[in-house]
Amino acid sequence: MTALSMQGCDGSVLLDDTSSFTGEKTAGPNANSLRGYDVIDTIKTNVEAVCNQTVSCADILAVAARDSVVALGGPTWTVPLGRRDATTASLSTANSDIPSPASNLNALISKFSNKGLSTTDMVALSGAHTIGQAKCSSFRTHIYNETNIDTSFATSLKANCPSSGGDTNLVPLDLSTSTAFDNDYYKNLVANKGLLHSDQELFNGGSTDSQVSAYSTNQAKFFSDFASAMVKMGNVSPLTGSSGEIRTNCRKTN
Repeated sequence: MTALSMQGCDGSVLLDDTSSFTGEKTAGPNANSLRGYDVIDTIKTNVEAVCNQTVSCADILAVAARDSVVALGGPTWTVPLGRRDATTASLSTANSDIPSPASNLNALISKFSNKGLSTTDMVALSGAHTIGQAKCSSFRTHIYNETNIDTSFATSLKANCPSSGGDTNLVPLDLSTSTAFDNDYYKNLVANKGLLHSDQELFNGGSTDSQVSAYSTNQAKFFSDFASAMVKMGNVSPLTGSSGEIRTNCRKTN
């Protein structure tokens, strides 16, 4: 589960809608895409039973992201802890700040830069697309209307993503090893087999081609850069000290 919270690493993405705000779960990039809330609820219940109101939902998310990567064969890293939880969330910010799958390279670089993340960080973090799935509606234009895609790859996808209808049909972002955290995502890009338009933008004659090429042949380099970038992303505008709170239920404020 990728925590696409645009206020920062404050657990805001976990909040259900209330009468006073509409949360981030129904934002375009998250709706019917972001999953695993029940897993976080279970972890939170178990942690609260042992250590009441001490570990934030934001920290649980950060640790769960690391442990999920490790469980699928990816790198490990030390997660800085001490974040506190937001007491509100923003649908509009999530919609405006999370990059669209139709984004071009400049837009991707800009969106990450706005959060203090470099182009190198962006390309490394995109490698998370070695796991997970995407909806037909998010890659239909790429497979039907664009030319920077392997022809046989595009044809194979059309069976599960018709030119109309089937919007919510799911396809793995990395068809070769969809449940392993590896560098196949970059190998796919070099072969013009990126599922999303935004994926293939990373290897399309632009400034990030060389980094993608390097990762495609050097998994250790990708793992190292990914781990570093995850620590940086985990430090984007966290709430600390007396700011925010430590929720007892990740879905609602105390």
